[in-house]
Amino acid sequence: MEVSSRGLALALILSFSSLCYLGAPSSAATSDPDGFLQCLWGSVPSGLIYTQGANNFTDVLASSVRNPRLFTADTARPLCVVTATDASHVQAAVRCGRAHAVRLRVRSGGHDYEGLSYRSLQQGEVFAVVDLAGLRAVAVSADDAAWPAPTAWVESGATLGELYYTVARNNPGLAFPAGICPTIGVGGHFSGGGIGMLMRRFGLAADNILDAKLVNADGELVDRVAMGEDLFWAIRGGGGGNFGIVVSWKASLVRVPSTVTAFNIMRTLDQGAIDVLTRWQEVGPTLPFDINMRVIIQGQQVTFQSLYLGRCSDLVPTLGTFFPELGMTGADCLEMTWLQSVVFFDTWNPSAPVESLLNRRTSLSTFTKNKSDYVRRAIARDDWKNIFPWFAMNGAGMIILEPHGGFIGTIPASATPYPHRSGVLYNIQYIAFWPSGSDGAAATSWINNFYDFMGQYVTKNPREAYVNYRDLDIGENTVVNDVSTFDGGKVWGEKYFAGNFRRLAAVKAAADPTDFFRNEQSIPPLLQGNNRWGKRLG
Repeated sequence: MEVSSRGLALALILSFSSLCYLGAPSSAATSDPDGFLQCLWGSVPSGLIYTQGANNFTDVLASSVRNPRLFTADTARPLCVVTATDASHVQAAVRCGRAHAVRLRVRSGGHDYEGLSYRSLQQGEVFAVVDLAGLRAVAVSADDAAWPAPTAWVESGATLGELYYTVARNNPGLAFPAGICPTIGVGGHFSGGGIGMLMRRFGLAADNILDAKLVNADGELVDRVAMGEDLFWAIRGGGGGNFGIVVSWKASLVRVPSTVTAFNIMRTLDQGAIDVLTRWQEVGPTLPFDINMRVIIQGQQVTFQSLYLGRCSDLVPTLGTFFPELGMTGADCLEMTWLQSVVFFDTWNPSAPVESLLNRRTSLSTFTKNKSDYVRRAIARDDWKNIFPWFAMNGAGMIILEPHGGFIGTIPASATPYPHRSGVLYNIQYIAFWPSGSDGAAATSWINNFYDFMGQYVTKNPREAYVNYRDLDIGENTVVNDVSTFDGGKVWGEKYFAGNFRRLAAVKAAADPTDFFRNEQSIPPLLQGNNRWGKRLG
């Protein structure tokens, strides 16, 4: 890792800063980037700090960008990227940032759908990025007899694929309930809740977190006891980058059978896809907890993708009873280990090697835009007939329906910040794709118009959304006197968190009243009046 000379780097930074000062908000004008960098260099190995003057600065900044739509020539660049490899480096970044009024953006895997973990939309904001990809250790406890299962400490920069691989290689009878995409960083995923194929049996990822180590707004490293139960509640589903920087998580692992069954069953419109889909809305959320069957709709085809924690010989008669409309037979079954099923759901290839889960590949060839909804009342068959023409308009557009119900529906909405529990039939993720060489106007128009059209069929007041599918179109923070306002945050916050939003804002006020950890959709502090962060800095 090569970094240019400090003198040259500082000159470039100071030159950049002078441009930022022109017409910048008062908070940016008080920032001291020179002092911030000097502070960092006194506390963090210089080889872990990449300033804009470094030859490989752009490569490091782009190293875990998953959506090039958000990484263009006019994207605001941070003062530097701190590639932390120890919790002490994170502490130093926070303390230096607080002392010199430089805000931090924090990323683990880079899947943030709006890129707020590494870019700022605030004109003139002086910020740095703390990249946790170097904090990626996974340590599984040796006590296999632990009840209900052993635990693992996993650092926030580890990917889901690395977590799954390490756990299953340690003991193939163990797993962890989280998302499908293996390159997602656990830090952001856990922070937003974490839905996945095991959630109907074991709950969300956040439901299975027992402890955490967090660098708070004062730069202190605290665990669950030291941070207190309110803050521990908030970080398990309240969204990343709000209350501090979680550097590691203690996860309660779950026990899975030696053989599980997976399948992809595809139905076209000519094969009665709409009838099967209409029925799935009632069946998917009410199937036995050991079955998760999600739906992928693209073009004029519907794919029913399922995981069963058991053998095909048990699954066929079960679905024959609960869901005969699907027409599932033993020929559809793919029996495998749980770890192999993780690879299958990512690649759709039952022969793909499990070692592929360790690939932290990044591609900048495809742009995407995502949105989300929740459905609490089944959409009628005739309404689906009106919906399907939208998929003919954009062959690259798709939606994914994730059934709820099961164990996740038995957990109170206030147990974690994730409120979409009892009564939810399924979540919808909307995705539009386009190649990096295109301006994306047609694709973004399609997803925006389709989302508006779907408003009549989904939840209302609020129209619910999933914070891990972050969408700036539903609202951005309003900042007054350098602090995000509660009323401004409610516009988007109650869509993600419903009645839990106020409690999250109260926790924010206690943990970070000066709003140091702030982005365009960060939790605002619930204060009687606006504070200036300088009051705490002294």
